[in-house]
Amino acid sequence: MPTDTYTMEITPSITATAKTNWRWVICSLLFFATTVNYLDRQVLSLTWKDFIAPEFHWTDSDYGTITGFFSLFYAAVSLFAGKFIDWMGSRKGYLWAIFIWSAAACLHAACGWATMKIEGLGSVEALYDIKSGSALALAVASVSVWLFLGCRALLALGEAGNFPAAIKVTAQYFPKKDRAFATAVFNAGASVGALAAPLCIPVLAKLWGWEMAFLIIGALGFVWMGFWVNLYSAPEKSKYVNKAELEYIRQDETDELKTQADSGASKTISFWRCFCFRQTWAFIAGKALTDGVWWFFLFWAPAYFSDQFGYASYTPMGQALIFTLYLIVTVLSIAGGYLPKLYVEKRGMNPYAGRMKAMLMFAFVPILALFAQPLGMYSAWWPAVIIGLAGAAHQAWSANLYSTIGDMFPTSTVGSIVGMGTMAGGISSYIINKGSGELFDYAAAAGDSFSFMGFTAKPAAYMVVFSICAVSYLLAWCAIKLLVPRYKMIEA
Repeated sequence: MPTDTYTMEITPSITATAKTNWRWVICSLLFFATTVNYLDRQVLSLTWKDFIAPEFHWTDSDYGTITGFFSLFYAAVSLFAGKFIDWMGSRKGYLWAIFIWSAAACLHAACGWATMKIEGLGSVEALYDIKSGSALALAVASVSVWLFLGCRALLALGEAGNFPAAIKVTAQYFPKKDRAFATAVFNAGASVGALAAPLCIPVLAKLWGWEMAFLIIGALGFVWMGFWVNLYSAPEKSKYVNKAELEYIRQDETDELKTQADSGASKTISFWRCFCFRQTWAFIAGKALTDGVWWFFLFWAPAYFSDQFGYASYTPMGQALIFTLYLIVTVLSIAGGYLPKLYVEKRGMNPYAGRMKAMLMFAFVPILALFAQPLGMYSAWWPAVIIGLAGAAHQAWSANLYSTIGDMFPTSTVGSIVGMGTMAGGISSYIINKGSGELFDYAAAAGDSFSFMGFTAKPAAYMVVFSICAVSYLLAWCAIKLLVPRYKMIEA
């Protein structure tokens, strides 16, 4: 296939026979898995400031340590999670991943009980009665942080398998021109999970305690496993996929790849050889420079509205702000995934060129983050809308970035490449989350002596982080374009 053009051929049998649409049922399963994934992540961010921190005497640095090391664990595991999915296969690999992270999510509920047992305290009231800053308060904070870190490490172990498995399934079930849109659809589960979280998690925590929020949300993953077992199989083996749909899925494969697929043969690029390709490093750079931005918004937005504006996560205004933020993300991110499809079908671009053009457009949107803190002086709604737009741009960017892997690598290697990039993204998330926690505590203690762009104390610290988030995507796009200027398929 020439590198500068992309020609789509649809065989007569596809047009003559009504094809099934089972690929979208599979996509819906990926969507719900990702929704559960992000609900599980959000339980801590929506309960720590108003429910957990008073009980365990946490500071911003304590929370930054937990979120930062979660990202670091996630990064370390992700390097091999993709390879595990490639080895185990999409069906079994996904089951193991969601079982582990759901069990870990439920296990968080035991951290309070374990802390009381370790410190010899008889009730939750005794935890609240401890004098802040005392030796016992520091001991309780330290023990509880370590317990939560253990649960977050197990959560990271399971959650690291979600995106390698989902991207691999997308590459199996969708032709290249549809992959960014399909990825945007299932990736919208991240936004929907974040959207539903403020409406249910603080309510659960307020009514029955933060422990019950972890247990109920964590149990959703076990329900999903039942649907996956009964509905998923590879498209070639699925009784729900007819010949016309299978031909549609394979429409842009070369004759050689079709022969391999029909015969069951599949070449795999070795794990370490993947690092020899510029395409691998382009994906790694794209993830490393942008994933931390999304995770910062995900983990710190509830605390930001509570700290800066006084709207706790369980108040109607706090819930409305977070809901609005992620409603914007959900609606706009799906549209962003559809844009490259238009470039491919209407303008005849190859998928990679179409994605890069769309990604450049998305990269300019997060610059709006520079105005979040200044406009927040007038209303909390301004930061909510701006962060929502930046988050939507990230999700659209991410959907297209993931799809570049399926464009250029064999399906058998997709999981490994996703894992490598996710590791890089996890490291960047560790840096920004751990660094933000330390920066916020430092700025709060320094008061007016800490200033940045007209702001002082903690608002100045938020302005620093927003400024970093604003330029990250343009830097990432330049790095990708420099490494892979034109489309080139990797051959095993």
